[in-house]
Amino acid sequence: MKKVLVWTFAAATIMAASSVMAARDSISIVGSSTVFPFSKVVAERFGRATKFKSPTVESTGTGGGFKQFCGGVGVSFPDISNASRRIKPAEFENCQKNNVKDVVEVLIGYDGIVIANSVKSKQVTLTRKDLFLALAKKVPNSDGSESLIDNPYKTWKDVNSTLPANKIEVLGPPPTSGTRDAFVELAMEGGCKKFEWIAALKKSDKNRYKEICHIIREDGAFIEAGENDNLIVQKLNANKNALGIFGFSFLDQNSDKVQASFVDGTEPTFETIADGRYPVSRPLYFYVKKAHVGLIPGIAEYLAEFTSEKAWGEEGYLTEKGMIPLGDEERARIGKAVAGMEPLKSL
Repeated sequence: MKKVLVWTFAAATIMAASSVMAARDSISIVGSSTVFPFSKVVAERFGRATKFKSPTVESTGTGGGFKQFCGGVGVSFPDISNASRRIKPAEFENCQKNNVKDVVEVLIGYDGIVIANSVKSKQVTLTRKDLFLALAKKVPNSDGSESLIDNPYKTWKDVNSTLPANKIEVLGPPPTSGTRDAFVELAMEGGCKKFEWIAALKKSDKNRYKEICHIIREDGAFIEAGENDNLIVQKLNANKNALGIFGFSFLDQNSDKVQASFVDGTEPTFETIADGRYPVSRPLYFYVKKAHVGLIPGIAEYLAEFTSEKAWGEEGYLTEKGMIPLGDEERARIGKAVAGMEPLKSL
């Protein structure tokens, strides 16, 4: 009798949860502003071509998206979280803690992080070392000693004598953004490692190493412009001396207004990002809550649309939006895993 009661209670709980979930009749997607335009166009096409409502897509930033997504299971929480970097171990653990157990990871393609300025200005050529020295909170002492000082550089010429004497003004994303995380890791750290004594700290004192390489100055040289990359484009158009940080897709969509800087001798293009020559490039993802599949209408069908050749293929409509596609074998492997809803086991 006790077993029957336990089973009845469990079944009732599941049925109640299903009933609550069914109260929402469209997919809820949050997360990365970089992945937003790709997710949005898939959502729109999906809504027009199927019996399901178009998913609601919100640009909250990667970190903000994971915070909502990992908050729990149920109608109050998003079904999918877009990300311009891989989920962090702490975020994955937060999901597990809040009973978001089966999370499906979907690598969708690649993007480059561009450092751009107005087309009214001269195109800029930078190195990752230049970017680190211009934007780090603390930089190596110019006397050659293995010590740090508060960043004293006011102009680009102060950083590198071959650069113009323009004031350092860089518009970029906030700490909640995956673009910020990727820029810090790929560009800032990439330049930071050029100093051998700092690079050596990665093995001996990793926390100190990250503190030096990852912390951006807060004296006005770096200006947080929110999660709206279109706003950065507008501000660059108004200020010809400023630089801005955003994803390649926004450059691709606004090439009449802004141009990309060369970084370490390479200009970000579809080809240089795809083959890895451009040094500030990163993978793009979205994450799916398996517990919601079959309860919130259309999730499996949305995933099928996103991972179809007409969408994410080499000549798919997402490439027209600036996404760099995965290789054929990678798409086939990931597409199969998505169709089978294989959850992420660990990081």
